[in-house]
Amino acid sequence: MWGFESLRPHQYAMQAGITGNSAIRPGFGYEILSKDKTKAMKTVETLNEGLKREYRVTITAKDIDARVDDEVKSIAPTVRMPGFRPGKVPPNLIRKMHGPALSADALNKAIDQGVRDLMAKEKLRPALQPAVALDDGYEAGKDAELTVSLEVLPDIATPSIDGLKLERLTVPADDKAVMAKIEEFAAQMKRFEEAPKTKKAAEGDQVIIDFAGSVDGVAFDGGTGEDMAVEIGSGQLIPGFEDQLVGVKTGDEKVLKVTFPDDYPVENLKGQPAEFAVTVKEVKVPAASKIDDEFAKSLGLESLDKLKELMKDQVEQELNGLTRTYMKRKLLDQLAASHDFDVPPTMVEAEFNQIWQQLEHEASHEEDPEAAKAELENDRDDYRSIAVRRVRLGLLLSEIGQAHGVQVSSQEMQRLVMQAAQQYRPEDRQRFVEYVQQDALAAAQLRAPLYEDKVVDFLFEKAEISDREVTREEIEAAIEADDDGHVHGPGCGHDHDHDHKPAKKAAAKKPAAKKDAVKEEAKEEKAEAPAKKAPAKKAAAPKAEAEEKPAAAKKAPAKAAEDKPAEKKAPAKKAAAKK
Repeated sequence: MWGFESLRPHQYAMQAGITGNSAIRPGFGYEILSKDKTKAMKTVETLNEGLKREYRVTITAKDIDARVDDEVKSIAPTVRMPGFRPGKVPPNLIRKMHGPALSADALNKAIDQGVRDLMAKEKLRPALQPAVALDDGYEAGKDAELTVSLEVLPDIATPSIDGLKLERLTVPADDKAVMAKIEEFAAQMKRFEEAPKTKKAAEGDQVIIDFAGSVDGVAFDGGTGEDMAVEIGSGQLIPGFEDQLVGVKTGDEKVLKVTFPDDYPVENLKGQPAEFAVTVKEVKVPAASKIDDEFAKSLGLESLDKLKELMKDQVEQELNGLTRTYMKRKLLDQLAASHDFDVPPTMVEAEFNQIWQQLEHEASHEEDPEAAKAELENDRDDYRSIAVRRVRLGLLLSEIGQAHGVQVSSQEMQRLVMQAAQQYRPEDRQRFVEYVQQDALAAAQLRAPLYEDKVVDFLFEKAEISDREVTREEIEAAIEADDDGHVHGPGCGHDHDHDHKPAKKAAAKKPAAKKDAVKEEAKEEKAEAPAKKAPAKKAAAPKAEAEEKPAAAKKAPAKAAEDKPAEKKAPAKKAAAKK
């Protein structure tokens, strides 16, 4: 937006706040002033400490009034007034009709251009959008006095990329690994087969039921259903529901007494005792999954060999991801060790706040939330250090990318936008696309992770790389290793979660998973009472991506609710508590 490549995740959607006059909108336009108008602006630097800058800007009443004249001329052809031909309404009458709106618009444009001129004149590179405050005492017809406060990006000497040496750890996708993956998949594809009608349901069995729920004897919306499959012991339904199905047989009728959890997503059912009249239509037992051609055909494939072929591709992708993660970690460690410079405090604070918010959300789902938060508080300084490192590395990668012409093409950007649009309802996707096209910071945030990856790939190409074959366990342990007491965490520059258990750390200082990565919590989604299933299911929290994602890349900049389409909503589910 300001003439430099978007910085990894660190250009947050912070709107420039213009205070002191509610009629003035924040933002920065693209209108170019004439030379004489530019000279009308006066600027005085009032603060220059480290990366902090502050300026006093005066925009003359003459400049603002000239802009009002321009606005009058611009809208005159479209103004309609009784007694005048279209486009022939006198300027003084237009001013009388639309004066306040025209003045506000003219002042806003003058501020927009004034800030742009200030940035150009002083050769400033803002870390985040400047804060612009209009004096409270401003009145129409007078000079506008502004205070422009900002932090600038540090001057970073072009980083040297000579002498980079990296080790590429590779893991072969052998038959053993492929079969292990197929067996894991087969276990997830659990099948059930019909049991004798006299079979009493036990934990691990599946029962097919019809149910009708009521609270205080009154049925509630979505509280009835037919042919619902319930796996006893899965923990998918509200507490107590599955347990009371142990021992039932086909044809049994039973009333289950339960209490809806306090965090149940339907407001009028939270904490309410309820009864469910259940009819057991069938009891099923787990069926052994034999891995053979028939199993492959049940998945729509020709044969087991075809399944192995597909699974091998998946295993190779996972292993390549581990290889890249390890190399990226070592690359960023080298860059961090060889570069040290001040970073804008507001960028660090924004980064830290996002990390901390995620951690607090995780802590709230621990078995003992208060203890988890207290332990987290002890590590606040560590996470702030992570935020500093992340911002510094983001600035460094941006500088390297600019110096060597790394770019995200328009075609790549278009693909990113279309992919991101898929998270919205079909009717809102075009609105999202237009939103990104019109908001430079939204586009920058969407582009940031891909830009970082392209810079990393560029550095891989320039580095001297040696190869070493290892086992999966070895590369996972290498990724998770706590080198020299380094504090791992979200955005520390290391990649963490790879669908495996972390290697044992020397000091288990952090709560489980907190120092390995901040995992995105399952969203507590809004919904109505279940239509077919009365009890709400739990939603497993999605795993952190194998590659570290820039924090701000998950969402576009904050906008008014009407500007950004709402995301798709899934049926109500209860977020699973962390273990």
